[in-house]
Amino acid sequence: MHLFETIRASFRKGTSLTRLIYINIAVFILIAAGSIVSFLLDNPELQAKIVNILAVPSSFTSLLKRPWTLITYMFTHKDVLHILFNLLWLYWFGLIFLEYLDQKKMVAVYLLGGLSGALVYILSFNIFPVFGKVVDTSVAIGASASVMAIVISIAAWVPDYSVSLLLLGRIRIKYLALAIFVLTSVLDFSVNSGGKLAHMGGALFGYLYAVNLHRGRDLGKWINRVIDFFVTTLRPREKKIRVTNKKPVSDYDYNKRKTERQEKINIILDKISKGGYDSLTKEEKDFLFRESQNKN
Repeated sequence: MHLFETIRASFRKGTSLTRLIYINIAVFILIAAGSIVSFLLDNPELQAKIVNILAVPSSFTSLLKRPWTLITYMFTHKDVLHILFNLLWLYWFGLIFLEYLDQKKMVAVYLLGGLSGALVYILSFNIFPVFGKVVDTSVAIGASASVMAIVISIAAWVPDYSVSLLLLGRIRIKYLALAIFVLTSVLDFSVNSGGKLAHMGGALFGYLYAVNLHRGRDLGKWINRVIDFFVTTLRPREKKIRVTNKKPVSDYDYNKRKTERQEKINIILDKISKGGYDSLTKEEKDFLFRESQNKN
């Protein structure tokens, strides 16, 4: 329970980078749990169904039935190495991103880079003949397009920023980003071509984002406004404290009330002198007690 509370606090107080990593890990754990249940029930199709609910399809017909997958696919991974490398690249380049740009921009680049990757993937599978046989069954998952958008955007924003690499020494980020793009998106294009097309879409958006930001245009501002709207709408409203202003008492009313209280006190004191304190009613005793407290 303590671990859960620690993670929860880290998620709430952490940066957008931390939250993006946590969401990816949470979805991965969900799929892993589904895989275990699928094995125990001897139902291999169960895990596939879980993944298909989250994966973005290349078929327009399937996409219309599952439009949310344009977002969920970029947080979905099945393989350990797949999520490991994506989150490592996201973490390393995300830290550099946050040195120069703010957290809202990171979320915008991640989401819009992922959306751009999905659109390039979907359009390519519906346009190019080579994908004709698989367009109805193909799906895409992974944060690669989103991560690529962050890698390319920060490399285009501060191209001469240098990092130190083992054996290679210090190298400028623009060359490192270019090497990552070529290795993951260009080489062996026929293998996992859908994923590589998504990488290209993410990289294209990342580059355009940085170029436009240099010109004073933030391509992600609109999605930040959408997120802010939903966060504000879904956030529990704080109860308003109702403040009532009492009408000032005039001197006449004040003196009148004071006289009435004094008359009541005199009656009670007269009653005590004749029959003792025990002759008073509970209400009279309470009144006398309150008056004695007020005078103190």
